[in-house]
Amino acid sequence: MGPLDGVRVIEMAGMGPGPFAAMLLADLGADVVRVDRWSSSGSLPDTERRVRGTDPTRYVLHRGRRSLGVDLKATGAAELLLGMVAQADALIEGYRPGVMERLGLGPDACLARNPLLVYGRMTGWGQDGPLAATAGHDINYIALSGALHQVARQGECPLPPVNFVGDMGGGGLMLAYGMVCGLLAVARGGRGQVVDAAITDGSALLTAMVYGLVAQGRWSATPGTNFADTGAPYYEVYETADGRHVAVGAIEPRFYATLIGKLGLEPEDEATQNDRSRWPETKRRFAEIFRTRTRDEWAAFFEDTDACVTPVLSMEEAPHHPHNVARSTFVQVDGVVQPAPAPRFAASSARIGAPPPAPGADTVPVLRDYGVSPAEMQVLRSRQVIG
Repeated sequence: MGPLDGVRVIEMAGMGPGPFAAMLLADLGADVVRVDRWSSSGSLPDTERRVRGTDPTRYVLHRGRRSLGVDLKATGAAELLLGMVAQADALIEGYRPGVMERLGLGPDACLARNPLLVYGRMTGWGQDGPLAATAGHDINYIALSGALHQVARQGECPLPPVNFVGDMGGGGLMLAYGMVCGLLAVARGGRGQVVDAAITDGSALLTAMVYGLVAQGRWSATPGTNFADTGAPYYEVYETADGRHVAVGAIEPRFYATLIGKLGLEPEDEATQNDRSRWPETKRRFAEIFRTRTRDEWAAFFEDTDACVTPVLSMEEAPHHPHNVARSTFVQVDGVVQPAPAPRFAASSARIGAPPPAPGADTVPVLRDYGVSPAEMQVLRSRQVIG
């Protein structure tokens, strides 16, 4: 049983960070029902088609929950979902501010039905502020929060870190954290509440350490010139003889000494580790040395040392690395390789409950579990509320 076993969550179908948060809760044992948009005409908005994809049953982000197909604009849809809300512990939605209210499913309506409900709202800009109603994507949110500016080499443009920092880290992970905190407050006798998770807020929070270093005078505002942003030779990615790469992270002096020794450099080079005037030359020397062997040769050479040198693995390679294999960091479900649930728990288990469902595939069993009778389902079908 997972640590969230018995927790009922309703997820309004969305994109990116909301589904990621729902996946995390499902991995930890929550019973998550995804409300997928159903249309009697079969015509769906572009965004909805993008969510469903060419084969929704292979979209990893939707794993571990059941799917309920509902036409949210049909008469009776809001009442159906409010009846489910009354029996749920949490709800997650990722629409622009005001959309859920127009559907009759806003926080006021839901909390009136269930005062103990934790109502999670996932947006880029937040529920208020000058940009709240405007469009945006991960790159825009992390640009405004200051996070994107830091991801750059000296003199180069910032490099968008896919959507790991914004959507997933500052968004979905922060929402999941907020939901669990809200559930804990209810379990301790508190009332339900709204969790306003904004990617700008969350990605800004991820920069807290850098703000601390700046305040201490240990971090330059110029990206690519610091000890942990590729400014230093001992925290850098180097190309190898076969065109692949190794990652070097020998920050501490004892690890740097090991690195220097293994590379065949002079012991006196250890003393200049943090001499910024020497960094460009040292980096050039490191680059020349690393180009003399292949990536895998370097990986074997530095194996079982504290030089903090590792091969840069592709997504195809990572699941097969011995360390990842030993810890089952990746798993295969219905032929799809994917990251395993995390973190690990000593007294309970996190696991993938089921592969991603086809949209609406679980409509009948879900409604039955929420107390909707066969006769009521027939009425909902006749009104085209459900498929």
